[in-house]
Amino acid sequence: MARNGLCLPGNAPAFRATLVLSLLLLLQPIRAGHDYHDALRKSILFFEGQRSGKLPPDQRLKWRRDSALHDGSTAGVDLTGGYYDAGDNVKFGFPMAFTTTLLAWSIIDFGRVMGTEQRNAVKALRWGTDYLLKATAVPGVVFVQVGDPYSDHNCWERPEDMDTRRTVYKIDHNNPGSDVAGETAAALAAASIVFRSRDPAYSRLLLNRAVKVFEFADTHRGAYSSSLKNAVCPFYCDVNGFQDELLWGAAWLHKASRRRQYREYIVRNEVILRAGDTINEFGWDNKHAGINILISKEVLMGKADYFESFKQNADGFICSVLPGLAHTQVQYSPGGLIFKPGGSNMQHVTSLSFLLLTYSNYLSHANKNVPCGMTSASPAFLKQLAKRQVDYILGDNPLRMSYMVGYGPRYPQRIHHRGSSLPSVQAHPARIGCKAGSHYFLSPNPNPNKLVGAVVGGPNSSDAFPDSRPYFQESEPTTYINAPLVGLLSYFAAHY
Repeated sequence: MARNGLCLPGNAPAFRATLVLSLLLLLQPIRAGHDYHDALRKSILFFEGQRSGKLPPDQRLKWRRDSALHDGSTAGVDLTGGYYDAGDNVKFGFPMAFTTTLLAWSIIDFGRVMGTEQRNAVKALRWGTDYLLKATAVPGVVFVQVGDPYSDHNCWERPEDMDTRRTVYKIDHNNPGSDVAGETAAALAAASIVFRSRDPAYSRLLLNRAVKVFEFADTHRGAYSSSLKNAVCPFYCDVNGFQDELLWGAAWLHKASRRRQYREYIVRNEVILRAGDTINEFGWDNKHAGINILISKEVLMGKADYFESFKQNADGFICSVLPGLAHTQVQYSPGGLIFKPGGSNMQHVTSLSFLLLTYSNYLSHANKNVPCGMTSASPAFLKQLAKRQVDYILGDNPLRMSYMVGYGPRYPQRIHHRGSSLPSVQAHPARIGCKAGSHYFLSPNPNPNKLVGAVVGGPNSSDAFPDSRPYFQESEPTTYINAPLVGLLSYFAAHY
């Protein structure tokens, strides 16, 4: 057993030398120590900066004010609340539901070690679930978006000043959306576990709603971007298909309810819904790796041999992201950061690292390693790999800068975020119109409002980072970057 936790074959010296070198480069810390608890506190605080609706009295980011207080009125429903997904002012239901699911999973697996931040994490979760309950209050309908994205993206204005169209978009039996409905069911089911002992009545409400939403998703199958293409594409278009969200929703309902029907659904639909596809992906559009990691826990606990194929898929996912063995779709930058083609790379870094850490814990309890052809990865190695990614985010990188706003001595100053980049209502009470905000967008000055805890899209494949608002793929934060990071930071705060 190598010290880094990766077993290597003795009959492949060249392969072994290359792999060991890449591992050493990736796992070598640039500087010692991080205040993971401080980073955890800030990663949760970020969600308060993304709140839509009527803000509560205990709102801690004071530069934000109430916004979008009439959302849903054009459709005769109350859709106030929830989260803005990123630096704009649209409420996209698909990434919001995924964010909620990952916040719940973070609390389920790591809530015990969150310490004083557990309460704030649960509040962040409930802000999401309260909105999802509103969005699913009409039987057979899920409201999946509020705000016209083209109108919104044509402006640079504070959420408090919004005068763009707050168009309401929905799915129903005539216009299905099994992807967003399946993810919403997963979020509600996962959250029901978090609230089971904290608020039993609320937990039951969440689970009962999850059951109904999943039934709707499964009965009326289709991708929401087929029904709502002009509104959701290219922003949160379902490229990957809706099949994974059906399995994902069923997996969380099985975990939350322990009902036999969901176990049978998973086994019956494993092949049909392509559980083993695109295994090295996990994010708002693709749940395949997450499905297999989540279900594998039961196999590793010795309770569910009928799910053994999901564990094999999970092992395959782990092997696909190991440095030196990684699939061509998962690369590493020279500084050691996981890099996948496309925008907002940090979403891949935090989501994949969350799965590495989560699976390592499941493996540890079962005293198992992951076989990867001629090699074998230990739980300790997977933890170290996940930690290396988190440390990179916090400042152990070639630029020696943190990619979390407000953490460390050097961090992004010009993030692509309307509320952060425009003067606050307190500093500038007069309304700033749609186009009047443009000169703030183009200004070289730092953002006046610090969106503490926001993790931006991050550097490119060469570890270079333009701290500039127009470079939105690198400089824009998102809720689904931070949600899995909450779990990661909780673990490392408790153990390092």
